[in-house]
Amino acid sequence: MASENRQYIPGTCNIGPAETRQRMQAGWLGLGVTIVMWVLFIIFRVSAPWRLFLFLPAALSATGFLQAAFHFCANFGMRGVFNFGDEVGKTESVTQAEFRRKDRMKAQRIIFYSALLGVAVALIGYFTAV
Repeated sequence: MASENRQYIPGTCNIGPAETRQRMQAGWLGLGVTIVMWVLFIIFRVSAPWRLFLFLPAALSATGFLQAAFHFCANFGMRGVFNFGDEVGKTESVTQAEFRRKDRMKAQRIIFYSALLGVAVALIGYFTAV
């Protein structure tokens, strides 16, 4: 399905091209912050416990990239809304309870995978000798 022709599919796709671009930008921002933090931690020989803070930007990055890849916003999925318009953030409600349930399940998976990736990066940072 071409990105211009995307439509709401419960538990599968709840954002269009404008929202997808924003999620991709968030992914790149999070990745950049993660890399900068990691480099600074190494340069300044920051102790291991502090390096666990890599979790935050790494999880943000993972969330952005996963949402863009899946064309699915976890926040929208948890709130029961979707957006395929050109205006970012302008949403419509999902009216059917079964569709909202599917969306919540997909959102929870994205959040779980993002947290898992954030933990993995934080642990790598923690155990990386400086």
